[in-house]
Amino acid sequence: MQRQNVRRVVTGHDPHGKAHVVDDSHVEPITSDLLPGYAAYRLWGRDDHPTFPNDGSPPPAEAYFPPPDGSRFMINVIPPGNPLPPPTLDTAKALAELEQQMPGAMAAMEPDTPGMHTTDSIDYVVVISGEVTLDLDDGDQTELRAGDVVIQNGTRHAWRNHGPNPCTIIGIAIGAHRTQHRR
Repeated sequence: MQRQNVRRVVTGHDPHGKAHVVDDSHVEPITSDLLPGYAAYRLWGRDDHPTFPNDGSPPPAEAYFPPPDGSRFMINVIPPGNPLPPPTLDTAKALAELEQQMPGAMAAMEPDTPGMHTTDSIDYVVVISGEVTLDLDDGDQTELRAGDVVIQNGTRHAWRNHGPNPCTIIGIAIGAHRTQHRR
């Protein structure tokens, strides 16, 4: 997989309330031999409500997915096909590393249905390049291409790339309260 060069510019306020750039740096992707070809860029997140002015420092955002009222901003690259980890991979070690990089993400995944997961969030997703299929319950599938937008309302889903090229999606997840239990 070719790594994308993602530049993140963060603004904030100085002690006098004047706006300025507080960070201008590149964000490295999270990758794992457990998920060959996948890349996740954690661009920003917070676990509480924002208030302004602020100095632009990264707020707490511990878990990969947001808690109620928290938010996450990310880019994900989904490779084509169904890439398998190398047969010699130390799965336990790879899972531990992935948990450190993406706390709680693997716990949201269904072990019996790879890729299928449910999060307590509303996700605003834009397909930037390539194509991807959104799989929902009972085989409901929707093909998406560059420029398409998905409003993901806390439903059970998976992203599958049946195309020939990697697919890049941008997502903003806003944590929500679930009033009924997941199935």
